Amino acid sequence: MSKKIVVITGSPRKKGNSFAMTDAFVQAAKAKGHTVTRFDTAMMKIGGCHACETCFQTGKACSFDDDFNRIAPAILEADAIVYTMPVYWYSIPAQIKGVIDRIYSFCVAGKDLAGKECGLIACCEENDKTVLDGVRIPLERSAALLNWKMVGEVLIPGVLNIGDIEKTDGCAQAAALADQF
Repeated sequence: MSKKIVVITGSPRKKGNSFAMTDAFVQAAKAKGHTVTRFDTAMMKIGGCHACETCFQTGKACSFDDDFNRIAPAILEADAIVYTMPVYWYSIPAQIKGVIDRIYSFCVAGKDLAGKECGLIACCEENDKTVLDGVRIPLERSAALLNWKMVGEVLIPGVLNIGDIEKTDGCAQAAALADQF
């Protein structure tokens, strides 16, 4: 069955390792007949949540008018969300964190997001795979809170420099993740 998949990236490096895995996933998902909408947050203007709780009261998801208001309708309509990012200082990069935090707007407005599928594609510089817990755990817990089904994770340690991902099976794993949707 064809699904609407929203891919949200968090890296500013268009030729970086997480982008390479993202490209592999997107290509495989499209080959399976899925519709993929991609948002590269590092190339967008997205601030953090202001906790004003005026979500969806102005005809858009957020009263603060930035690019999150382009992403929100796609999230609402999607069957699945895939987050892709490198680890920055043992955590989620700021470029994508604003989107994740502002999913709160759906909760404030009583929008039902339950039943969506989600996935995670992430990489880090260090060889210690537990470094990826800084992105994995918050996203797993957020998915559980939203009643989303985490269908798979691609977690690749030991890649810092552009092209390092080619020395791993990260792109193959990312492409295989498309089979889970």
